[in-house]
Amino acid sequence: MAGATTPSQSINPKRLTWALCLASVVIYINLYTLQGMLPLIAEHFDVTGANATLILSVTSFSLAFSLLMYAVLSDRVGRLLPMVVSLWALVLSNLLLICANEFETLMLVRLVQGVLLAAVPAIAMAYFKEQLPAEFMLKAAAVYIMANSFGGISGRIFGGLMAQHLDWQQSMILMFTVTLIGVAVVTYLLPRCEVKPEKQQLPIIEKMRYDLKGFVLHLSDSQMRLVYLIGGLAFMMMVNQFSFIQLHLMESPYSLSRFAATLIFLCYLSGSVSSYSSARLIMKYGTTKLFKLALALMLIGSLITLHDTLLWIVVGFLVTASGFFLAHSCCNSFVAVRATAHRAKATSLYLCSYYLGAALGGPYLMVFWQQNKWDGVVLGSMVLIALMLVAIARITYLERLVKAQSS
Repeated sequence: MAGATTPSQSINPKRLTWALCLASVVIYINLYTLQGMLPLIAEHFDVTGANATLILSVTSFSLAFSLLMYAVLSDRVGRLLPMVVSLWALVLSNLLLICANEFETLMLVRLVQGVLLAAVPAIAMAYFKEQLPAEFMLKAAAVYIMANSFGGISGRIFGGLMAQHLDWQQSMILMFTVTLIGVAVVTYLLPRCEVKPEKQQLPIIEKMRYDLKGFVLHLSDSQMRLVYLIGGLAFMMMVNQFSFIQLHLMESPYSLSRFAATLIFLCYLSGSVSSYSSARLIMKYGTTKLFKLALALMLIGSLITLHDTLLWIVVGFLVTASGFFLAHSCCNSFVAVRATAHRAKATSLYLCSYYLGAALGGPYLMVFWQQNKWDGVVLGSMVLIALMLVAIARITYLERLVKAQSS
């Protein structure tokens, strides 16, 4: 379908890396700032704190399926145009947030924003691979992943800080300003042209069949499906635990301020450490063993929080975050190694399941929160961990079966 590409000599690798890393920070700030503002959203739009968590769910839902669209679209029109257009459309969409007065309107705008937020994460890695020399590509990818983490953490804390000191309109005006400046700098840093792969001239029906074949290829692989499931369940649990723990920490006996409650997101830093170490661990022990370790850490961390003191909650989330990011790294590694064809589609399917998990986790854990507050959320998390355990056991069985057949 596509011929080999040669990175352009006119593209400055460092400048391109900075551009996409800043774009990633802008994307994840826009995705997660409202997660740090849940108490303010509940107050301003007169909904319960639990219902306010649906804001993250609806955005993650549209983002998940849009990843698949961009994976195909960027193969047709190039990588650069969809990213630039979606970023500027994101800037304009933030104007609608300033004017949102009803919770239903807010949900609709965030549904649209999920579509716009998907472009950069769907395209960035493929763009790096096509535009950068091989010796620079791995370094750029590592820095880009760190930018993802930084954007997620800073977005949530930024949201908590605004919720503490500003009202809704003031917060969204500031959000618009930050996004506008960020996107303007990204546009300035991005190259004006790109190296495009040579493609065979095929009828549109043939192109659609080719794309569909790629998705079907990976979805028909039982081990790949299990890894997609593990990634989705892990994020379903992790990201939504962070939403409900904010509500828990703002209630008695903690009674933390809106900003202080969002500092729990700093526990994501333990996940950055485990992500950094994951490549070496995967090479040494393999993904199957590390899946089990990651699951054990997520289980232990969740149970630790039941001690229900501020210290043990922080310790529990540090442990859980390290386990989650280890699982996420294992899933990424497994998909990258197993996908020998249609690799971009394999990755987009994984990210789709990943963010779809985040979308479904809010309504799912809300049921447990409404029944028994934080203890209920932990119980709901145990159910997800049990499902992940079954999936990991199944992967282990299939790997042993393949080895037995080949021996």
